[in-house]
Amino acid sequence: MSNNKQKKQLKVNIPKENSEGIYSNVVFTNFNQSEFILDFARIMPNIPEAKVYSRILMNPQHTKRLFKLLERNIENYEEKFGEIDLPENIAKKGIGFQTTKNE
Repeated sequence: MSNNKQKKQLKVNIPKENSEGIYSNVVFTNFNQSEFILDFARIMPNIPEAKVYSRILMNPQHTKRLFKLLERNIENYEEKFGEIDLPENIAKKGIGFQTTKNE
């Protein structure tokens, strides 16, 4: 065996209908013993409900990997562009991220 391990390159196919992405300004999270559920939604002014545009189900290991990946990317972003400000009024209201727990 060679010590020069070659990394396999993963090809990612993004279908045309998904290529523009979906904007989300709120994420609702839920979990049970075997999975995390992430509901990406949008809240609009003067509309009393959020519409979920995408629901992602992940096992706990993949969810933690996503968390670590986001953490690293936020650190890299802040090194390049400065600290991301979270205004106190938003943080106190909890707008943007909601967590509920299934027992």
